[in-house]
Amino acid sequence: MKLSTKQIAHLRGLAHSLNPVVMIGNNGLTENVVKEIELNLNVHELIKVQVAGDDRVARKAIFDEICKLTNAVAVHHIGKQLVFYRASSTVKESAKVVIPKL
Repeated sequence: MKLSTKQIAHLRGLAHSLNPVVMIGNNGLTENVVKEIELNLNVHELIKVQVAGDDRVARKAIFDEICKLTNAVAVHHIGKQLVFYRASSTVKESAKVVIPKL
């Protein structure tokens, strides 16, 4: 799924008030963490993930890996907060997050 910069900005605005639903600890991106992210993406569509640790390069690698493993769109990465979006279904009536058209 490819989103425009305006659509990404809209999602960032929506994510601002969200609390993290998944916390990634010192063990990094484990199989159980990926399952939890998948579950939350299916339920919420737009989620925020908190990453422990001070290694900036590792956080960026986790950000990219989550996108690859879950087919989610990378919305935002600032500090230890990561934001992802993935539509849970193709039916627009049941969509939880409405993205403006181009």
